[in-house]
Amino acid sequence: MTYSPSSDSGGAWQTIRKLPGRTPLRVKLITAVLALVAIALAVISIAGITVLRNYLLGQADGQLQFLAQQAGNTMQHYVFAGGTATGNGASITWIPTDGKAQQVVQPVRGLGSGATALPDPNIPSSASWLTAHAGQRVTVDAKSGDRKWLVEVYTRQVFNTPDGGSVTGTVILGVDVTSVYTTIGKLTSIDLIVSGIALAGLAVIGVAMVRSSLRPLVDIEQTAEGIAAGDLTQRVPERDPRTEVGRLGRSLNAMLAQIETAFRARADSEAAARTSEQRMRQFVADASHELRTPLTAIRGFAEYYRQRGGLDLTPNGPAPNGQPAGGNGTLPPADLDRIMRRVEQESARMGVLVEDMLLLARLDQQRPLDHRTVDLLTLAADAVHDARVVAPERSINLTVSSGAALLVLGDEVRLRQVIGNLMSNALVHTPDGTPIDVRLRSGSLDEGAPPAADPPLSAAVLEVADRGPGLTPLQAAFRKHHALQCGFCTPGMLTTAHALLTEEPDADKKRIREVLSGNLCRCTGYISIVDAVYEARAAYGTKDKGKT
Repeated sequence: MTYSPSSDSGGAWQTIRKLPGRTPLRVKLITAVLALVAIALAVISIAGITVLRNYLLGQADGQLQFLAQQAGNTMQHYVFAGGTATGNGASITWIPTDGKAQQVVQPVRGLGSGATALPDPNIPSSASWLTAHAGQRVTVDAKSGDRKWLVEVYTRQVFNTPDGGSVTGTVILGVDVTSVYTTIGKLTSIDLIVSGIALAGLAVIGVAMVRSSLRPLVDIEQTAEGIAAGDLTQRVPERDPRTEVGRLGRSLNAMLAQIETAFRARADSEAAARTSEQRMRQFVADASHELRTPLTAIRGFAEYYRQRGGLDLTPNGPAPNGQPAGGNGTLPPADLDRIMRRVEQESARMGVLVEDMLLLARLDQQRPLDHRTVDLLTLAADAVHDARVVAPERSINLTVSSGAALLVLGDEVRLRQVIGNLMSNALVHTPDGTPIDVRLRSGSLDEGAPPAADPPLSAAVLEVADRGPGLTPLQAAFRKHHALQCGFCTPGMLTTAHALLTEEPDADKKRIREVLSGNLCRCTGYISIVDAVYEARAAYGTKDKGKT
C-alpha cells in the first residue's frame, strides 16, 4: 500500500470546500455574526492597548530624558568623590572600559525613610550587546522578581579623574516601567473577559433571533413536506408583506393555488375521461345487445319470404281449405309490403346505432385515405428535385419508361411521404457522392412471385436505387436469418446489431446480450435477435473476418 500525501491533502481540501454546502443556514448566520463581532472586539482591544502602551511608555521616555540631563553631573561627581545615590524608580549604571558594572544610582521606591530598594535592571555586560543597543531604548527584566526596566545605552562616555586624567566607559540609564506593563496586562485581561462575555451573550441572543427569523422558512419547509405527502390544500402562513419572507410567502401561496387548480383540473379531466370511457363501454355493450334485435328481425323476414315461396301474382283470393293466400304458399303483395316496411324500420334503427358507434370511433381516428387519381411522374420529379437541392454534390437521375401516363388511384399525401422516405434513406445511409437512380415504369403486382393461373394485375412501379457499398456478407447473413426467424424487432435494435457485426465480428453471446442491453425480441419461433446475430455469424463462418 502506497501512501500519497497529495491525495490526502486533496481529499481534505475537497471536504473543506463542500463544508459550506452541508452547513445549515442558521449555523452559517450565527457563525458569521460571532466571527465579525470577535474581529471587531479584537481590533478595538488591540488598538486601545496599543494607544495606552504608547502613551505610558511616552511618559517613561520623558522620565528617561530628564534622567539623561542629570546623569552627566551625577557621573562626574561619582568619578571624583565616589559613593552611590538613590533614585525613585531610576537607575544609573557605569561600566568602565575593560571593567565591571558599577551601580551609580541605586533604584528605590518611595522617598525618605520609607523608601524600599528595588532590584537593579539585568543589563548584559558583554561588549557586543552594548554596541548593538548603543543609543537605543530597550525594555529589560530586573535581576530578580517580575519588574521591568526601560534602559538607554550611552557608549564611549569620557569623564575627568581627580589626578587630571580621564576614564572612558558606558553609561546605562534606566526607568522602572513595571506599572506600565502591569496596567497593560490588566487591561488585556479585562478586554478578554469582557469580549468573551459579550460573545457568549451575543451567541445566545443571536441563536434566539436567528431561530425566530428563520421560523417562516421552517413553516415553508413543513408546508412543502405536507404538499409532497399529497395535501395540496396546505398554504404558507401569511406574514407582513413588507418583509422579504412575507413577499416570498405570498408568492408561494399564489403558486400553490395555481398548482392545486391545475391538479384538480387534471383530476377532473381524468375522471371525465374515465366516465367517458365507461359510458362508451356501456354504450358499446348496449348497442351490441340492441343490434341483435333488428338483425334477428331482418333475418326472420328474409327466411319467411324464402319459405313462403315468393310473391303471389294470381288474381284469385285466398286458397281453399284454409291455405294461405296466393296458393302454393306464396305471399300476397300486402304481406310483402309489410315485410319490407319492417325490414326498412329495423335497418333504420340499426343505422342509428351504427352512426352513434361511428361517432365515438371518430374521436380517436386518423385521417382516412383519400383515393384520387395521382400522377406518379409529378411526385417522382418533385422528390428528385428536392433531393438535388439537399445533396447537390450527388448525381440523382430520374428515368421514366416510355408508354402511357403513369396514373394511379391513391392518396397523394401518403404517396409523397413514402417516396420521400425512400429518398431520405438513400441519402442518409450511403456515403457522400453516391449516385442515386429513380426509375418509374409500368409493371405488375406479381413481379418476383411464382407464375399464377390468373393474369397479373397491372401496376406502376417506382424504384429508388443507390450505388453504395451495401451490406457486408456477414450483415447480409444476419438479415437473412433475422427475416426467417423474427420480423418484429425495432429499427434501433437492427442498427445496433449491424454495428456490432461490423465492430466486433468475434463477439460471443454474452457480449451480444451486453451490447443489446437485454432488449430481446421474442416473437415467431421464440428466436431472439441475439440468436439471429449469433446464428448468422455461425452460418457465415469466418470468411468475413477482416472485411467487416
